[in-house]
Amino acid sequence: MKRTLAGIGCFVAGIAVGAFFGGLVSSARSQAPAKPVAAAVTASDKEGLRIIGFGAHPDDCEIRAGGTAALWSKHGYAVKFVSATNGDIGHWQMAGGPLAQRRLREVMKADKILGVATEVLDIHDGELEPTLENRRKFVRLIRSWRADVVMGHRPNDYHPDHRYTGVLMQDSAFMVAVPYFCPDVPYLRRNPVYLYYYDRFERPTPFRPDVVIPIDEVIDQKLEALLVMESQFIEGGALGYLRPLPQGAAARAARREQARQGFLRRFAAVADQYRDRLIELYGPEVGKKVRYAEAFEICEYGRQPTAEELRKIFPFAPWPD
Repeated sequence: MKRTLAGIGCFVAGIAVGAFFGGLVSSARSQAPAKPVAAAVTASDKEGLRIIGFGAHPDDCEIRAGGTAALWSKHGYAVKFVSATNGDIGHWQMAGGPLAQRRLREVMKADKILGVATEVLDIHDGELEPTLENRRKFVRLIRSWRADVVMGHRPNDYHPDHRYTGVLMQDSAFMVAVPYFCPDVPYLRRNPVYLYYYDRFERPTPFRPDVVIPIDEVIDQKLEALLVMESQFIEGGALGYLRPLPQGAAARAARREQARQGFLRRFAAVADQYRDRLIELYGPEVGKKVRYAEAFEICEYGRQPTAEELRKIFPFAPWPD
């Protein structure tokens, strides 16, 4: 009888163990990634290229790459600017949904002037984090745009949203070409070229001006785009309480001109800082004449472009014959 009971116990235990491991196998099968959607045809297979730029807030892409974006657009390339947060604390007198909606309207108007597409993610200003969920968002955006070139901040910056936008952009490199990561969106057949925007931060490494683009031809267009973002550049943005809000049409017009001159000095400073690189890239006759510029560093995580490919990415640059 004891043997019989023992045998029944072993039999029951065997069923339980089998059911447990069988459940694991079944669960593993049910959770297996879906078959990836076929690889996207990149714009490199056609005439024009496709570029996507990520900025932390609705104005960052426009400040750092608005001139180059306008040139790309004039050349027939497809450009999209993505704001990683909605900018809903980027003003000293208003916040929340009303400010997010205002900044969306402003950046859409600015990007229309530049000739680029716009998307603003529904993430609170100041709260962007480099999570797996956000990595997937970036990968899906890059794939959906079928990007050949991806731009963003460097991950060393004064603002956490800027830093984490840079981290998320970096983390998308390579993953955009992996079929079973976000298999619901067609994966890219090759890693895009990744570019960092210019900044002045020195630690842990200073910015390297791999490409410096003259923007004299579109400087007025870029300024027009920036100045429609009045919440930031006329009213002062998050730290606007440091200066009185301009009262009346005359004061507002004066503030607008101050902002315009400030931007001119800013983009002229980039050209002056990298004058030697401009001369190296385009020769002394051209390089010495450039008044306004934007600069980019090639990220080592993306595809490394050849000199010939850089000419294709920036066909409007005054490359020597």
